[in-house]
Amino acid sequence: MGYKVAVVGATGNVGREMLDILAERAFPADEVVAIASRRSMGQEVSFGDKILKVQALDTYDFSDTDICLMSAGGETSKEWSPRIGQAGCVVIDNSSAFRYHQDVPLIVPEVNPDAITDFSKLNIIANPNCSTAQLVVALKPLHDVAKISRVVVATYQSVSGAGKDAMDELFQQTRSVFTAGQMTQEKFPKRIAFNVIPQIDVFMEDGFTKEEWKMMAETKKMLDPKIKLTATCVRVPVFIGHAEAVNVEFESPMSAEQATALLRSAPGILVVDKREPGGYMTPHEAAGEDATYISRIREDATVENGLAFWCVSDNLRKGAALNTVQIAEMLVNRKLLPRHQAA
Repeated sequence: MGYKVAVVGATGNVGREMLDILAERAFPADEVVAIASRRSMGQEVSFGDKILKVQALDTYDFSDTDICLMSAGGETSKEWSPRIGQAGCVVIDNSSAFRYHQDVPLIVPEVNPDAITDFSKLNIIANPNCSTAQLVVALKPLHDVAKISRVVVATYQSVSGAGKDAMDELFQQTRSVFTAGQMTQEKFPKRIAFNVIPQIDVFMEDGFTKEEWKMMAETKKMLDPKIKLTATCVRVPVFIGHAEAVNVEFESPMSAEQATALLRSAPGILVVDKREPGGYMTPHEAAGEDATYISRIREDATVENGLAFWCVSDNLRKGAALNTVQIAEMLVNRKLLPRHQAA
């Protein structure tokens, strides 16, 4: 027998992507269950060539389920993930609810796979923020060789990171520009169509936003607590795909050629860097792809041992759903599930 997998938040952007990726990668599941809030009960979602009817979270029994992929938001996760874990089901949580909990491993398989063994106290594993996930995939092979001391990153984040309503708002506002229709603004603090917004999440006392703080805290937890990181996170009028301009300072020299070679051989990364018009990746091209793409690798002469590069990834996949499924695959491959049902 295979595994029983529940996807909580199955009607959302990331939940639907999780179902697609489970099917694409032929995850060894005998049964996949789509779960959401009571108001979505009875809706239908696709899983491969099957149609699943959505079940309600508050009435579902997790005691015979092996893995729960949780993508229903932080408040829902805070309430339900510990309960689900206590029922013997391992929760892989896509929200920020448990990322900084000392008993919950925060995992990107290409970066810190061995940390996964620490999940058993709460039966919860955390998935990082979408902007952090692609960043640490790119930083890890470089840090292993030349130790990173400081990172400065500016993100260009698509609206899908804020959910389906945010994508609808960009579409409606864009249409309104061309039709002189009414411009509605609900999801973002300013108009997003043909604009950029230098705020993602709420502001903190020091002037950084919560999104920027997440990148700092999560990079330290997964990669190295000694790394200093500062971020400016910007929402841009792109539907899918996050881009990042990354500047790195190392403790020892790192040439552009050496960095390119390291990145080319690293898992989960594809280098597209032709140093000619169009010889780089953009969010549009990365949408629907699993890889984290690196372009425009160059040395930064303004600091000692400096390097700059451009990093692009599909935020719904590697930034969320794909990484979650990869963690589930690690649980299976390392035989770490509390109740291993496979024959």
